[in-house]
Amino acid sequence: MKLQALSPQNLPTPIQEEWKYTNLPRVMPAGLSVLQPEPRIIHRNRGQNGGEAVQLLWTGRDGTLQAPVLKIILDEGAEATIIETHEGNGSYWKNMTTEISLGANAKLNHIRIQNDAPEAVHTNMVRITLERDGTYNGFALNLGGKMMRHEIHAVLNGANIECSFNGLNLAHGEQHTDTTILMEHKAPHCRSNQFYRTVLDDSARGVFQGKVHVHKPAQKTDGYQLSNAILLSDRAEMDTKPELEIYADDVKCSHGATTGQLDEEPVFYLRSRGLSDAQARLLLMDAFVDEVVDKIEDESVREMVQQKAQGWLHKALSK
Repeated sequence: MKLQALSPQNLPTPIQEEWKYTNLPRVMPAGLSVLQPEPRIIHRNRGQNGGEAVQLLWTGRDGTLQAPVLKIILDEGAEATIIETHEGNGSYWKNMTTEISLGANAKLNHIRIQNDAPEAVHTNMVRITLERDGTYNGFALNLGGKMMRHEIHAVLNGANIECSFNGLNLAHGEQHTDTTILMEHKAPHCRSNQFYRTVLDDSARGVFQGKVHVHKPAQKTDGYQLSNAILLSDRAEMDTKPELEIYADDVKCSHGATTGQLDEEPVFYLRSRGLSDAQARLLLMDAFVDEVVDKIEDESVREMVQQKAQGWLHKALSK
C-alpha cells in the first residue's frame, strides 16, 4: 500500500494488489478538461486552539478533471476541527490529495462528507503523520459518486499517539465505494482504531482494505480494526481484507469483519411488538449506523450525519 498521487497517464488497475477490487480505468469519464485549483492550506501555530470548525466545500464541475490539494498543519499543542463537504454536478473526476501533519500533543477532529454527483469519480489519497501525544479523530460519510476510493496512509512516529478512522459507506444502484487504510505504528504505547460500517443496496459494491503494520520498536501497541456490512440486496457485494503485520513482541492487536443480510429474528421480535415490517427494519438499520456515527464528537455534526444516513435508509427500505 504505497500512497501516491494518481495520474491520468498511469491509472492503477486491479492487477496491483492494493487496487485489486477497484477498476478505476473502467469508470473514468472520457474527454475531461483539466482544472488545477490552488492548494488549500490550514495552519495552526503552536498552542493555538482552532475555535469554531473550519468548513471546506469542494464542488465538482461537469466534464472536468480536478486535482485539489489540501494541506493541514498543526504545530505542537494546536487543536482544530475541520469539516469537508464534497458535492458537484454532472460527470467529472475529483482526484484529490490530502496531506496532514500533526505536531507533538496536537489534536485534529476531521469530518469528511462525500456526496458527489451520481456520475462522478472521486479519489482521495491521504497521508497523515503524527508526533508524540498527538490525536487524530477522523470520520468519513460516503454516499455519493459512481465510484469512490478513499485511501489513507497514517504514520505514527512518536509515543502515546491516538489515531482513529471511523466511517459509514452507503451505496445503491451500481455504485462502488472503496476504503483502503494503512496504519503504520513506528513508536511504542500508541493506539489506533479503524471502525467502518457499510450498507449496500441493488448492485452496489463495497470494499474495505485495512492494514495495521507494527514495526519492531512499537511495543505496547493497541491496534483495533473492524468492518461490518449489511447487504439489502442479493446482488450487492462486499469485499473485505483486514490485515495485521506485526514485528513487535508485546502488542494487543485485533481485526474482524462481518458481511450478511439483516437478521430476521430481531425483525420478527419487533413486529410481534406492533411495528410494521418496514418500521422494524428501519429501526434496526438506524441502530446499525448510529453505533459508528456516535464516534463523532461534535454534536451538531453528528446530528447532521445521522439525518443524512436516516434519509438514505428510509429511501432504500421503503422501495
